[in-house]
Amino acid sequence: MRKIIHVDMDAFFASVEQHDNPKLKGKPVIVGGLSGRGVVSTCSYEARKYGIHSAMPMYMAKTLCPHGVFLPVRFERYREVSKKVFDILYEITNIVEPLSIDEAYLDVTDIDKNPEDIAKEIKEKVYMTTGLTVSAGVSYNKFLAKIASDWNKPDGLMVISEDMVPDILRPLSVSKVYGIGEKSSERLKKIGIEKVDDLLKLSEEELTNIFGKYGKEIYDRIRGIDLRPVETYRETKSIGKETTLKKDTDDIDLLSKYLKRFSKIISSELKEERLYCRTVTVKIKTSHFTVHTKSRTLNEYIDSPEDIYNVATAILKESKISQPVRLIGLSVSNLSRNKIKQLSLFDSEIRKNIKIDKIVYEVNKKLGGYFVKKGSDI
Repeated sequence: MRKIIHVDMDAFFASVEQHDNPKLKGKPVIVGGLSGRGVVSTCSYEARKYGIHSAMPMYMAKTLCPHGVFLPVRFERYREVSKKVFDILYEITNIVEPLSIDEAYLDVTDIDKNPEDIAKEIKEKVYMTTGLTVSAGVSYNKFLAKIASDWNKPDGLMVISEDMVPDILRPLSVSKVYGIGEKSSERLKKIGIEKVDDLLKLSEEELTNIFGKYGKEIYDRIRGIDLRPVETYRETKSIGKETTLKKDTDDIDLLSKYLKRFSKIISSELKEERLYCRTVTVKIKTSHFTVHTKSRTLNEYIDSPEDIYNVATAILKESKISQPVRLIGLSVSNLSRNKIKQLSLFDSEIRKNIKIDKIVYEVNKKLGGYFVKKGSDI
């Protein structure tokens, strides 16, 4: 039987802020966008008592807890602390699946040691190294380990063994089941299904009718069956950045400035992960909350802030903005770890191998150049 540990830092961003400034300990700390349209990224457990949670609009958090300590996000500092935590995890095993900056699975099946003792060791080392607490869950699959780590936060440790399932899951909300999102939870609630116990009364066929092809997975999962492996490499599908503006605007120059800043951030992340992108997407949400996205897929892979910005601004200028913009975002996808060099027709070496008449040459020149591999025919 597998031995899986799920570790999750407690209120990570807020905990880092409280650690760096001891005067904040015991106070309701809310970290996120501080503009009128910002949202909460993380809040301390003291703030959660007021009903504040992540993704909540910042103005609402300030209404619920006007005496709270509101702080901006410091990503560089959080990355620094996160690296220390993950260094500890990799000292235990190489089979680590990062889920986010503050969360991961470990497969310790092949380690000749009680997994609960390993979890205790992780908790102790993280605290000694960073001064922060981590909650850990131990079980024989990923789903149950995740449930366990959330059981008695903060600074919790829970073990779910095979004999405890499914009874331990019965009182849990269906939203705790991996694969059931917010919309599905609401849909289930409307037909009187709110707890896992309610799901357990449904047949596999009934769950398939509700969830489609995922029905069987959910049927198995709530019975303690989850065969997903701990994946040591999680492929990055896209990298992006967006922001809600302080004031709605149709000023292209101002929107371009945001795209320039996003391009630098995205380029930095691409280079950090040694990735290149081929598709650039600009997202716009208007004052009427209508979302528009437009993408451009290139013939070559790029990673520089200048290239990303040039494509993004071209997309923006082509977009017909009929309403003021409330939110603007930029993302890149179609990622690769290899920069496939696709050379221009005008590369001197290629021209030796490609016959092209003057008319095609001039048209191609005006269009900025097609990209073809050496030796290709037109």
